[in-house]
Amino acid sequence: MDSLISFRNADILAGDNIVVHGLNMEVAAGDLVYILGKVGSGKTSIIRSITAENKIGRGEADVCSFKLKGLRQRDIPKLRRKLGVVFQDFRLLMDRSVWDNLDFILKATGWKDRRKADERIDEVLEAVGMTTKAHKMPHQLSGGEQQRIAIARALLNEPEVILADEPTGNLDDETTEEILQLLNKLNKENGTTLIMVTHDKSIVERYPGRVFVCSEETCTEQ
Repeated sequence: MDSLISFRNADILAGDNIVVHGLNMEVAAGDLVYILGKVGSGKTSIIRSITAENKIGRGEADVCSFKLKGLRQRDIPKLRRKLGVVFQDFRLLMDRSVWDNLDFILKATGWKDRRKADERIDEVLEAVGMTTKAHKMPHQLSGGEQQRIAIARALLNEPEVILADEPTGNLDDETTEEILQLLNKLNKENGTTLIMVTHDKSIVERYPGRVFVCSEETCTEQ
């Protein structure tokens, strides 16, 4: 099976420093992959390399048919359209409604057809159970609701991969479970590839997947 993401003996850089040496990782369509490790162990740097924010040193890396080494600046937006990113801190635009947050992304990624854009916003809000919240401002939503909107935003361009960086880090236990169930449903029912960074090993026990562990400047599958 072809890999959507492939790192072959790749060094992951943060600035000029190598933070992960010799990463080998193959992720196929539909996989659920966890990256575990302590703070500062390179987990987020791997995510940032997948989105072409962090560079690759030695080795090779491909993401959604793009070669990361030597990737042209103008091709980075094309790569990122194939990826949906969910952050710990939601990163919603606080000065506009839920609907306008989603519409902003569609406009920024080149959607011109108003009817299709409206339909897509409706679809992703339905997928995350937030159809009744479209008119709300982010500050009127709970943390869990804000994260659902962040997941809806990640789904807008029908990404091949969702990258979730500590997506439950700012949520209470009950809300954490709701968000994990939603992400798991997207992976199992929709077949969306999911890579999740977490330091919480209990998540892996409840929702089993492949596990990579970062420590001492390496990241290996367990």
